[in-house]
Amino acid sequence: MKYTRLTALAALGVAATLSLTACGNGSSGNDASSSVSSSSSSSSSDANASSKSGSGSSGSEASNAKSGSGEDSEAGAGAANGATETGGQVAFCKTADLAIDATDAAPDAGTGRINITMINRGSTTCSATGFAGVNIKDADNTSNPIERGQAQPRITNLKPGDAAVFNLAYQIDSGDSLADPTNIEVTPPNETHTVSLDWPAGAGEIMGAYTDVEVYPTHTVE
Repeated sequence: MKYTRLTALAALGVAATLSLTACGNGSSGNDASSSVSSSSSSSSSDANASSKSGSGSSGSEASNAKSGSGEDSEAGAGAANGATETGGQVAFCKTADLAIDATDAAPDAGTGRINITMINRGSTTCSATGFAGVNIKDADNTSNPIERGQAQPRITNLKPGDAAVFNLAYQIDSGDSLADPTNIEVTPPNETHTVSLDWPAGAGEIMGAYTDVEVYPTHTVE
């Protein structure tokens, strides 16, 4: 009887041991699974963070590159427009620094043209851009302003020794003209001082009145 009871107790002990071992193994398996899951989640978070950080950095560099490109374009545009690095502009030529002369340049018997040349005798580059003011003085001592022709001014910068020219245009009278010009009074563009030039010898007589004469803007001599 005692033997049978001892055998039963031993069997219960073995069963309990197996049960505890099974529970321990299950817990260990859960812990391992949890550890792997946690490690995987951590790695995924680190990878996402790294990806976001890298993306943000690249975007910033691209923005900076675009910003730099824009500055270069503005500089190029500025250079194309003739602006200096300091933003300065060429000063207009002073009458005192210009040697001015008038010559007959009629291309044919019916067209009158007088070229007026201005040479920069100063020591620095200056601008002669625009229309000169012109009056024609008649033999009766009256002064007649000349209208501008239909033309757009061109940039006309003169280095020391360079020349610019503009012309007066009119139709030549084949008969007796009512105009009797003696002098051409010239005020360079954006100046207030005037010089008086002799009407060129040999220039054709003006058809009509002085209002039929036109002055054209300056341009450089090639």
